[in-house]
Formats: sequence, C-alpha cells, structure tokens
Amino acid sequence: VQLQASGGGLVQAGDSLKLSCVASGPNFSRYTMGWFRQSPGKEREFVAAISWTGNGRDYAESVKDRFTISRDTSMNTVYLQMNSLKPEDTAVYYCARRRTSLQPTARGSSLYGSWGQGTLVTVSS
Repeated sequence: VQLQASGGGLVQAGDSLKLSCVASGPNFSRYTMGWFRQSPGKEREFVAAISWTGNGRDYAESVKDRFTISRDTSMNTVYLQMNSLKPEDTAVYYCARRRTSLQPTARGSSLYGSWGQGTLVTVSS
C-alpha cells in the first residue's frame, strides 16, 4: 500500500488545517489508521488513530479536544482536522496503517507498517 499525505502549510496560532491521507490498494476499510508527528530533534510521536470500523478513536492528550480524526472508506482517505493550532504543533505529520488488519487503535509506531511521506505543518506565534 502507498499512503499520500497532504494539507500541511504555514498558519498562525489559533488557525485550523485539515490533513488528508489517501491510501492506494485494496482493503482500506479493514485497517486502523493513525497520524503521527515529528518535530526537529524529537522522536516521532502518536497524534491520533481511528479504528478500521471508524467507531474507535484515540488521541494524544496534547491534541485532545482540538484535533479530530475521521475516515472516508469510499475515498480510501483518512483525515486529521486540526483546530486551535499552537506553535508546539509544528511538525512533519505522517499517516500510517497498522501492520495487521482488523485491529483496534494503537499508539505504538511499531504497530504500523506502512507510512506516508509526511506533510509539514508550521504554526507561527
């Protein structure tokens, strides 16, 4: 599978952005999807995940109540709506697909086997 993330950009604090990640290949609906981010000098960190059913969602504490993850199986796309952006949200954002199908949400990056190329989000103060 190939994952293509887009939607990043330069915004001001308090603004919103919506990231998209399109997955190629079959069986998109059978996989939990996640978003991770990595800032310069920091390790990649979990942001959000949505289960293959679409009913389960998990968020990092730092983005809870500001970010919303969703998916459209008809479009093979997972989204990350980011509101009330802060300078500390500045990072390269990656979408990822869990290694194994029909699994619940997870925060560990090692559980994800396919990764997109990343899209840069820069939030100025």
